[in-house]
Amino acid sequence: MDVKKDGQFCYHIYLEPDFAKLPEAVEPLNIKERKLCIVADSTTAELYGAELKEILKETCTYVSMFVFPAGEVNKTLNTVRDLYEHLILEKFDRKDMLVALGGGVVGDLTGFAAATYLRGIGFIQIPTTLLSQVDSSIGGKTGVDFDAYKNMVGAFHMPRLVYMNLNVLKTLPDRQFSCGMGEIIKHGLIQDSDYLEKLSTYQREIREKNYAALLWMVAGSCKVKRHVVEEDPTEQGIRAWLNFGHTIGHSVEKLKDFTLCHGECVAIGCAAAAWMSWKRELISEKEKEAAEQLLLDYQLPVRVKGLKPEDIVKTTKLDKKMDAGKVKFVLLKKIGEAFVTRDVEDEELLRASRYVCGEEIHE
Repeated sequence: MDVKKDGQFCYHIYLEPDFAKLPEAVEPLNIKERKLCIVADSTTAELYGAELKEILKETCTYVSMFVFPAGEVNKTLNTVRDLYEHLILEKFDRKDMLVALGGGVVGDLTGFAAATYLRGIGFIQIPTTLLSQVDSSIGGKTGVDFDAYKNMVGAFHMPRLVYMNLNVLKTLPDRQFSCGMGEIIKHGLIQDSDYLEKLSTYQREIREKNYAALLWMVAGSCKVKRHVVEEDPTEQGIRAWLNFGHTIGHSVEKLKDFTLCHGECVAIGCAAAAWMSWKRELISEKEKEAAEQLLLDYQLPVRVKGLKPEDIVKTTKLDKKMDAGKVKFVLLKKIGEAFVTRDVEDEELLRASRYVCGEEIHE
């Protein structure tokens, strides 16, 4: 699957059952005389680090590894600084590359380091979670958290290659798999109602991680994101649709101190945005409830406990998606078609927050 930028080929997405075709995939990158640095967290390094290093050492002159402790708490400028130091000591130059081996935290951090080291070097995405395969590895958004503000520091920097080994998903913990489903369902809600319907129809096969079902699902989700990214590579227009569920979702994520997975927070945010779309009479109550039920079917929450709605509103207004003092919010014109609005007032936001906090709303 090719991804273009400004109408020109940018990179290829490989969907494979293992890492066997990785040497063939990297060959067009002309790295035979270059160095590679595999960036992994402590989990992915243990699971796949040795195998990947063994495969890649035949494709280039030298492979090093940089490993940092797993967890969103380490997606910071301090970790990036440590990576810079590693690259300097290993004498990496502009033609050498980084390889992101892991989920969204690893991919975002590696991409940001690649965008800024020596004013930009190439990098390869090898996403190992469902969430990163269908979302963060595609499109060139990179970044790190800053003082608990999610992805506040970042850059647009396209990967040179995305290589997905779909069978790694079979060993993914159920909760992590469900987190990826939050973004997948979001893709159906914003742009493909038929895809959304099939996610409901083929639940059993998907939850059993049948390879054919995984291939169909991941490919379908990647196609949605590819279309949006190609049309709007730097988020000036429809790429903002991908933020559906993220405005309130990011607030919940921060207020819960990252104890909820990103996909779980996106699911809560999707429920809030669907509720707002229903209240504006853009979608029916039946459609709103069907969207929530699909999220629940994949073990995703649509309500959050222990938060004050007022705090969600306050935190939302600190989000990087603010535009001239207004919350840039993504709602549904209909199932399968999103739009961006800047007319969400504090009261509407508060009512939506009360809804996902489980508070009774009196009309």
